[in-house]
Amino acid sequence: MKNPSQNASFWESALLALDSLRGSKLRSFLTLLGVILATTTLIAVMSVIHGMDIYIAETVSDMGADGFRVVRMAFLGDWDPKKFLEMQRKHPLLNENEFAFLKQHVTLTRELGMMAGRSGKTAYQGDSIDGIGVNGSSANYGTLTNTQPAFGRMFTDADDAKHLSVVVIGWDVRERFFPNVDPTGKTITVDGRPFEVIGVAKAKGSVFGESQDMFVCMPIQTYFKTYGSRRGLEYMALAKDQSYLIRAQDEIRTLLRSYRHLGPKADDSFMLLNSDSLVSAWGRLTGAIAATAVAVVSVFMVVGGVVIMNIMLAVVTERTREIGIRKSVGARRRDILNQFLVESSVLSGIGGLIGVLISWALAIAVRNTTSIPMAMPFYAIFLGVGLSLITGLFFGIYPAQRAAKLDPIEALRAEA
Repeated sequence: MKNPSQNASFWESALLALDSLRGSKLRSFLTLLGVILATTTLIAVMSVIHGMDIYIAETVSDMGADGFRVVRMAFLGDWDPKKFLEMQRKHPLLNENEFAFLKQHVTLTRELGMMAGRSGKTAYQGDSIDGIGVNGSSANYGTLTNTQPAFGRMFTDADDAKHLSVVVIGWDVRERFFPNVDPTGKTITVDGRPFEVIGVAKAKGSVFGESQDMFVCMPIQTYFKTYGSRRGLEYMALAKDQSYLIRAQDEIRTLLRSYRHLGPKADDSFMLLNSDSLVSAWGRLTGAIAATAVAVVSVFMVVGGVVIMNIMLAVVTERTREIGIRKSVGARRRDILNQFLVESSVLSGIGGLIGVLISWALAIAVRNTTSIPMAMPFYAIFLGVGLSLITGLFFGIYPAQRAAKLDPIEALRAEA
């Protein structure tokens, strides 16, 4: 059971620390500056990473937990020009015949489709948009990419088979060309060719400031007829359910290797991507960012801790006579030691709290004024404040020991 005098000593020490802050505001600010900067940096970086983790999981990856894609090549790590050139040489373009072979033999996927894309220009009644995403896709595009129509409908297998000149447009295209109007049945031009709008996709928002709703999508056979190019083609698939994901990918890999006559020791001449691979790639990137942040935070914390230690040494000198009086009336070494440890911890803890408040305000400002999705996790608050308390405790040990070891008679001789 705790002694009531110990609780009183703790609160007394805490109040002394607060009085010290109020007594010399400039010294207090300089004392806490390193801790404030360290805590602010730590929590700000953690907020960016946490916000991006959520955003990547919920928005960037539209494949879902049971979806994956087959692409010619992709880089999810460090860029390597030699590896890129090697991939270009060894990885053939994906094609329709290969897709037809897969569709005929797969057993573990509930949906399989293909998609191609390029940049183009669309226009309506004199208004035009350059650099818009022009996509072609199989009729199960909506299911494969979790895209739902806000107006009209998605195109069908019949539209694809007939090579109809129809498109589904993104929400931002609708807002640009047809504000407050249902565009279904209207005719727009895509790279100078007329297309009938049969649907508008529901808004998905933006990624890093880039809109996901500035696109037009047409049936894949119409796309091939219009552009005559298979470049940029990829296959999209949904496993039967999440538990089949790995087996479905292995089945696709086996079928493609068989179709391409790859030997047992030959590397894949294609790449498989799923949500986990994208999240893992993001995790490797954020790991590097976090490591850099830890180095910066460590420097700030050490600087802040050294400043706190120097200030506490000055406080010990200023209060030498007070320490002598306390010892003469029965205070033990442990009481003096605890008093100064509590003071240094409270000082650094207040710096940590100020850093939390600054980080919180910064997160709100950035989220409201930019496209960076910052989100402060609760554990970051405890980590930031806890780290600042530990810093104050560690760097307060030497001044506290020095105060506790003062001889009471010599201390009483000190000038008040």
